[in-house]
Amino acid sequence: MGIGDFLKRHTLLTGLVAVLVPLAILLVVQFVWLLRLENMQAIAHAAALESFLGTVSTKVEYFYRETAERSLNLPASLFTQQRIEKAAYYWKQRPAKGAKRLFLVDLTHEEFGNFFGFDPESARLYTPAASDESLAMVLAANPLHMLNLRQRGMDSAALTVDERNPDYRIILNPILDDGGRVVGLAGMVLDEEFFRLKLLPSLIGSTLSKYLPSAPDGELAVTVQDGAGHTVVHVGDGKGRTVATKARLGFVFTDWEMALYSPRATPQQWARAGFVFNASLAGLLACFLVGGVALALRAAGRAVKLSKMKSDFVSNVSHELRTPVASIRVFGELLRMGRVEDPVKIREYGEHIEGESRRLTRLIDNILDFSRIESGRKEYQFAEGQVRELVEAVIRTFQVQLGAPGIRIALEAPAGPLQPLRMDADAIAQAFQNLLDNAVKYSGDSKEVVVTLSAGNDFIAIAVRDSGIGIAHDEQRKIFERFHRVGTGLVHDVKGSGLGLSIVHHIVAAHGGEVLVESQLGKGSTFTMRLPVPREVA
Repeated sequence: MGIGDFLKRHTLLTGLVAVLVPLAILLVVQFVWLLRLENMQAIAHAAALESFLGTVSTKVEYFYRETAERSLNLPASLFTQQRIEKAAYYWKQRPAKGAKRLFLVDLTHEEFGNFFGFDPESARLYTPAASDESLAMVLAANPLHMLNLRQRGMDSAALTVDERNPDYRIILNPILDDGGRVVGLAGMVLDEEFFRLKLLPSLIGSTLSKYLPSAPDGELAVTVQDGAGHTVVHVGDGKGRTVATKARLGFVFTDWEMALYSPRATPQQWARAGFVFNASLAGLLACFLVGGVALALRAAGRAVKLSKMKSDFVSNVSHELRTPVASIRVFGELLRMGRVEDPVKIREYGEHIEGESRRLTRLIDNILDFSRIESGRKEYQFAEGQVRELVEAVIRTFQVQLGAPGIRIALEAPAGPLQPLRMDADAIAQAFQNLLDNAVKYSGDSKEVVVTLSAGNDFIAIAVRDSGIGIAHDEQRKIFERFHRVGTGLVHDVKGSGLGLSIVHHIVAAHGGEVLVESQLGKGSTFTMRLPVPREVA
């Protein structure tokens, strides 16, 4: 068998492979791409987290540098021309936000310098009393004071930060004369409460919304711990979460550490979550696509199977039509040509012609009824009637039509009368006759058919039992489908339209009943029509 013949015989399989192979290749390529994307996302996310903390630190530095440069950049003439008191006016005009105390040191006269504090309420300078704060000022100014004593100059003034005493963090700005010599110092003691309660939470919140806008509300949390390990600032809920990244502040409060928390411990896990989501989505879409293709192929397979069944139906019906027509024609020609003179033979030939005519009529009736059922034009005329009388009449007629010796139809029925049934008598008779016809055709060597009438509280049952070839279990659900014929060699030796049981099922269903089948291979089959008895009649 060549490739062309194989493709023709396995069209659906070929179509399935043609769809699944490109889909599998696409999924593999997409999986590899998602793996690479995962690594890139991990790197990008880690950079974003580190950039976030770095940005917060930069904003803190910018705030305090701007404040210090605006408030501490005093003219050198205030020191060289003995106009120190003008500094108070200067600071009144330019208050230093975030400073708990402003102070200056005059290094132009006293060997150890004159220290002055600024009182914002009176807008005056004062000499600070001895205290821890004053000591912190002295210690912070000492390195620059030593430069003054050694007569060493500076190329340019630069802010310095002293945090040796965490309670008094100081920013100093050296005041230089034209020769670069330090003539004074201007400083600010930072307000930790302002930094902890206002500035830092505000900067963290604004930076979070800018740098990580895609993170859902409440998913991220930021905490800040002081040098002693105490949490002094927290934005969001960090409970039950793990640290994604950490960083220290870079200009002031350098012993404080910021930590970014998230439900996922690391940027790699963030990226993994994205990979799992994308891969799951791709897999789900692939499943829907495969499911759609499978349904389409299944529908195509059913259509191909139905087409074959229709072809078999046409072949079987053609045979079923030709056989009685040929018999009628042969016997009719013999009678017409006068070749049969024996009255017994003439009567026998006539009975054959009549039997084949009835067989032909029954086949045509089935085809017409099936056509009406398929088009929805089948109508039933319901009226009360006795099932026993109908069954007995059909059996008598059927035995006459058979006209073959050795075929016995036995009727088993209750002794008493059965309840009347509302039914279409002609339709029930047709369904019962189809069951009898099947029982006789498929009985094999055993030609005994048993018909059983029984009644329950709300139904009447007509059962037809044969001792023939039987039906396989997996075929029993399909035998009521149109055109279906059992796929065994012995069954295919018996011609038929494949419509009889389908019509039986439709007729019984139209009466509100059901058709049951019990069968074993080699032991025969029993078909039972259960017809409901109306309550008002019961």
